[in-house]
Amino acid sequence: MQIARVRKQSKEKMAFTGFTSFFAKDKTFKPVKKKAFEPGTIKYDLHKHANASLQSGIDLKSVVKLPPDESINDWIAVHVVDFFNRINLIYGTVCDYCTDESCPKMTGGPKYEYHWCDGDRYKRPTALPANKYISLLMDWAEAQINNEEIFPCRVGVPFPRNYIATCKKILTRLFRVFVHVYIHHFERLRAIGAEAHINTCYKHFYYFVTEHDLVDKKELEPLKEMTKNIC
Repeated sequence: MQIARVRKQSKEKMAFTGFTSFFAKDKTFKPVKKKAFEPGTIKYDLHKHANASLQSGIDLKSVVKLPPDESINDWIAVHVVDFFNRINLIYGTVCDYCTDESCPKMTGGPKYEYHWCDGDRYKRPTALPANKYISLLMDWAEAQINNEEIFPCRVGVPFPRNYIATCKKILTRLFRVFVHVYIHHFERLRAIGAEAHINTCYKHFYYFVTEHDLVDKKELEPLKEMTKNIC
């Protein structure tokens, strides 16, 4: 398996701006549309705090912890948005190689296959080519993030009761993109020198979702061995 050859990188530091600049060298999967955090709001301050922590190069396990006296819902919100954008950019570097022919199913090796279900157009779990699955996933996640009834932007507007459940679903599905890219397209990432960048992004994601119990352990199984190597 390709991911078994992933090695720990000697340098772990990566700022979001550096990450986006690196992947901007390649064609992106689709335009990245990030939900705006208005200056002066709590979410904007938390977003700046999170990115400043990454830029400082401190241990990623510490970066993901909830800052003192801050809201866990706001902390999760800014990370869901950032992870959506980063993973979108990562897939953009391999999308030309992820076709109906090369990836007729959304898989993570021979043991794991994901079927799409959104309760709307696809009411039942449906097998799809990986590129179609990921396109639908990104459109769906973006719609959730931009829905102010789920991710309120205005101060004083409470989060809905299903907020954490929705975030868990978004992050679980985004993790599946990591699974597919690492197992089926890792050589492409290595060829363009993106190995260290995606490893750092993955570690940040993994530490965050495990710190806050946002992705079920069973969902993390496909990358279990790689995670042992780099985390």
